[in-house]
This record gives sequence, C-alpha cells and structure tokens, in this order.
Amino acid sequence: MASASQAVRRQRPRSLLAGSAILVVGIVLAAVPQLLAPLSPLRFDYAHLLSAPSLLHPLGTDEFGRDMLSRVIWGYAVDMQIALFATVPALLVGTVVGALAGYFGGFAETLLVQLVGVVVAFPFLVLVIAIVTVLGPGLVNMYVATALVGWVFYAQLMMVEMKLQRRLDYAAAARAMGYGQVRIIFRHLLPNAVTAVLIYWMTDMALAILLGSSLGYVGLGAQPPVAEWGALIAGGKNYMTTAWWMTVFPGIAIVVTGLGFSLTGDGLGTLLGVRR
Repeated sequence: MASASQAVRRQRPRSLLAGSAILVVGIVLAAVPQLLAPLSPLRFDYAHLLSAPSLLHPLGTDEFGRDMLSRVIWGYAVDMQIALFATVPALLVGTVVGALAGYFGGFAETLLVQLVGVVVAFPFLVLVIAIVTVLGPGLVNMYVATALVGWVFYAQLMMVEMKLQRRLDYAAAARAMGYGQVRIIFRHLLPNAVTAVLIYWMTDMALAILLGSSLGYVGLGAQPPVAEWGALIAGGKNYMTTAWWMTVFPGIAIVVTGLGFSLTGDGLGTLLGVRR
C-alpha cells in the first residue's frame, strides 16, 4: 500500500510539468503571434479557397483562402485573453468578499449564502448569454457578464475555506497577540485559505475558453474577422463534409489548451496540498 501511494505521488507532479509546458507554448503563441504565424490571419488568397492541408498551408485554408494555421495561432492571443479577463475580476472580487463573509459570519455570510442560492438556481451559461444579449455581443460585454455571475462561486469557496481557517490555533494566537482584523484576514488567514481558490481558478480558465468559444460560435463573443477558435468553428460548420480542417484544428486547440489548464490545476493542487 505504501509503495503504491508513493508511486502515485511521484506521478502526479508530472501533470504540473505537462500542463505547464502546454500553457507555456500557448502563452508564447499568444504573446507573439505575428512572429510565429506564417501569414496574416486576414490575408485573402482566392487562388486557394478551401484548400486541404498541404506544405503551403499546413492546416488548410478557409472559404476566403485565409491560412488556417495563422488563424489558429492568432486565436491563441484572443482565447488566452478570454481565459484571463473572464476570470480575474471574478477571482479578485469573489476572494475578498468570501474572505470577509467567512471571517465575520453573521449577516454577511447569510446574505452571501442566499445570493449563491439565487445564482446557482440558473445555469451559468444561460445567465451569461442573457446578460450578453442585453449588453450586446462582443468580448468586453462577455467579460462583464462573467464577472457579474462568476464572482459568486469564488466567494462561496473562499467563505468555506476562511471559516475553517479562523477556527485553527494560529488564528486564535494572532487574535490573542492583538493583531488587527485586516492583518489577520489578509496576512495570516487568506494565504492559507486561497489554495482551493487557485486550483478552481485554473479550471475556471479552461471553462472560460469553452465559454468564449461557445459564445463565439453563436455570434455573441468575438466578432468577425477576429480569429477566435469558437468563431472559426462556427465559420467552418457549413463545410464539415468538404473542408473538415476548418473546424477540427480550432477544436483541437481548444481541447489542448483546456487540458493544459486542467493538468496545471491538478499538479498545483498536489503541490500546495503537500505544503499545507
């Protein structure tokens, strides 16, 4: 039993290495797509409309002759931006609100619990689509919608973790030493309670890419001619039987990037769990 447990622990950090490697590649592609893409993602080539993958166009071309490899690479810049901007505001707001509600309890905790109950009563995607529909299509409005809805889940998770931490001996010792509540919350309790939130954040970034792709597919996310993976798949749906590469390769990019975030979150959870 012991040897099996040790073997599992030796294997799990590999998920962090594999996930980090995938994300590093994605970050590089997102940071300098103009240096790595062979052609402009907006360059029309009417001599090669719907061309199959070849040496000239390794991932083929779309209905306007645009190079799919270049468009998938430029899609990294858009979708990695979505992963950050659709989650970071919710992460920051939810962490602070959850930490305060978990520490002080009482009315703040009751109010947050009631708010969580209202939000989870509706599917997350339905709420986001409803808000984006009201505000109008586009990435900025998608970020607003995800921030308005998503912070509640971070707050709920942080509140639970903070309630656990405030009962531990080191929290009582900090109060006995006369430390202020702000210092106790943000310097002592929050660093120990944030582990689960960070792991959830990694998974949420993968879900944000899926959300952005879904909204792009239905025309509520990134707008043409932006090279966003969901929009690329939507553009190729009418050519599935004649130009499968228009949907398959952006789909592979979504799966691989999501896998990178998931593996990184799994490995990060293992490391932070051992340290705690």
